[in-house]
Amino acid sequence: MDARLARALASLIAAIAAALLFALPATAADTPRVLAVKFDNDVNPVTQDYLEGEIERGAEDGYDAVVIEMDTPGGLGSSMRDIVKSMLAAKVPIVVYVAPPGSSADSAGAVIGQAADVLAMAPQTNIGSSTPISATGTDLGKDLRKKVINDAAAYIAELAREHGRNAAAAEAMVREAANFGAREAARKDVVDVIAPSLPELLRAIDGRKTMPKGFVLHTAGARIDRVDMSLWKKALDLLIDPNIIALMLSLGLVGILVELWNPGLILPGTVGAISLIVGLYGLQVLPVSAAGLLLMLLAATFFVLEGFVPSHGALTLAGAVTFVIGSLMLFDPAGDAYQVSVWTALAIAGTLALLLGVALTRVIKARHNPVEVGVNLLVGNDAVVRSDGWVSVSGELWRAVPGDGKPLVPGAHVTVEAVRDDLALVVGSRNPNERT
Repeated sequence: MDARLARALASLIAAIAAALLFALPATAADTPRVLAVKFDNDVNPVTQDYLEGEIERGAEDGYDAVVIEMDTPGGLGSSMRDIVKSMLAAKVPIVVYVAPPGSSADSAGAVIGQAADVLAMAPQTNIGSSTPISATGTDLGKDLRKKVINDAAAYIAELAREHGRNAAAAEAMVREAANFGAREAARKDVVDVIAPSLPELLRAIDGRKTMPKGFVLHTAGARIDRVDMSLWKKALDLLIDPNIIALMLSLGLVGILVELWNPGLILPGTVGAISLIVGLYGLQVLPVSAAGLLLMLLAATFFVLEGFVPSHGALTLAGAVTFVIGSLMLFDPAGDAYQVSVWTALAIAGTLALLLGVALTRVIKARHNPVEVGVNLLVGNDAVVRSDGWVSVSGELWRAVPGDGKPLVPGAHVTVEAVRDDLALVVGSRNPNERT
């Protein structure tokens, strides 16, 4: 009887425990997690590194999906292709969500969207306009431009086709610069989902099986961890602005010129070197035109030579003109989104010319002034004998010999009559009638 009672009690306890277990809400470990990556910038090497890092983090930290909340005007084709490769190789589902309302995924952004496992849009957003305009220069020959367009069209169409989307409409975004609003994009099967908010998007795509990877999404009610670019990444992104690069290069040039003309000042040379390194970082990151770079170097050469060759400002003027042309050509291969403003170029060139003009005016004036230093200026000055063989002139002690052969008496006032080759002063007695 006792044994049967014990077994009955054990069964009751197990049943109660099971009921309680099923009645409890899902634990934190069972709750899906989604990494929401904010991307409201252009596509460049800095933002590429940011997105690739977050995609890798999403896979390593076991997130159920990585959502890229996108609002971009496009950017560099090379960075775009590297981002696409990272997305295609990712071990975690990648969702591109063009949001919030008013955002767009233009140019390179549209191509990145087609590489996503799920492409979604918020209402009142748009996607498209992916025609390469100046990815390899503005003035493309007819045949070269045809190759570039065909390559880009085939690229985006293949991405759309493999992910079960409308390849013809995607290709039109390249060939015809087509652009679709959210509802039209959904109707033409350019995107997969329209959702007004991220939580609603996660509910809408829950249970979806992606193409071609075959991920089954578990995103309903997911915990959303949001990330944005770090302050350091934002600083690097700022430093690759073409206008900032041109400014840093010009500051570097000015600092080094000032240091060359006035050795030992230290501060101008230090600031110039730091500015030059920062500018060179931008040149390393962005694709540059060889012709533009050579013109910038030629401009720097003209500015340097102005300090050593008397050209009456001709070299400065040539340097300013060359600087403007070079800076406008410098980032031509990077496309229209990465160009130095003509007003920025003119302002920097004008400032450089003005600074050099003021500096050179002072240099020329100093060259025409009489020499104000030298031992010969001591002749005619009064001196006071301090000890036998030494006199004080203008607060300095000089070795001296009497011009008349008389001994020098300490405290006596004498006059400097000459300076010998060995820098000893020849002194004579001062006229007693001369006023002190």
